[in-house]
Amino acid sequence: MNLLLLSNSSSDAGYLVHALPAIRELIAALPPGAPAVFVPFAGVTRNWDDYTALVVSALADTGLDIQGLHRAEDPVAALEGAAVIIVGGGNTFNLLGQLRRQGLLGVVARRVRQGAAYLGWSAGSNLSCPTICTTNDMPITDPQGFDALGLLPFQINPHYTNAHPPGHRGETRAQRLAEFCTLNPAMPVLGLPEGSGLRVSGGEMTLIGPHEAPLFLGQQEPRVFRPGPVEVQA
Repeated sequence: MNLLLLSNSSSDAGYLVHALPAIRELIAALPPGAPAVFVPFAGVTRNWDDYTALVVSALADTGLDIQGLHRAEDPVAALEGAAVIIVGGGNTFNLLGQLRRQGLLGVVARRVRQGAAYLGWSAGSNLSCPTICTTNDMPITDPQGFDALGLLPFQINPHYTNAHPPGHRGETRAQRLAEFCTLNPAMPVLGLPEGSGLRVSGGEMTLIGPHEAPLFLGQQEPRVFRPGPVEVQA
């Protein structure tokens, strides 16, 4: 498969600017004007037309011909014809619920396994996992099940940080992930810090960006990956 899974989309440099080199590498084999579909369903307070326009503008220099999936007369046909499937961030529960209710979740998974490139960030990265159970999002809607695309054999936690502000009495992110790993001891979870991403090309995985990423598994101490090749085994 050909995947680029980002922790975040925005940065001080601008929207998706920090990820443009990796995005260009993802689509390097495609011809100019290759058809792409953007899935805006993670947007809740963000209008889907506005969200699509933002992504089209940010990726204008890539040469992709991007269509918002919500505007497609035949969403299944749009996905079938897409060389790139782009899934934006926002609320993971709404994203999964919309895809499931429209009967599109399996179509996306099949197209990516058939060779369509997949670009996701935040909720879009969560969606690539076996489930969405390591999202940071509030469950604002019932997605009728947590099972997701299952493109990876492990979970991702985007926007990973273990910061603990003074006076804050809630759990840290590491503590929350320890809860998940206690009840799901055979399922690894990779924490992706801001500015980081996971590049999957064929059978190889690479951690990109400037930061290290912890891998949580059961009761073990987290294993820390430096940027470069990544091998995740349960």
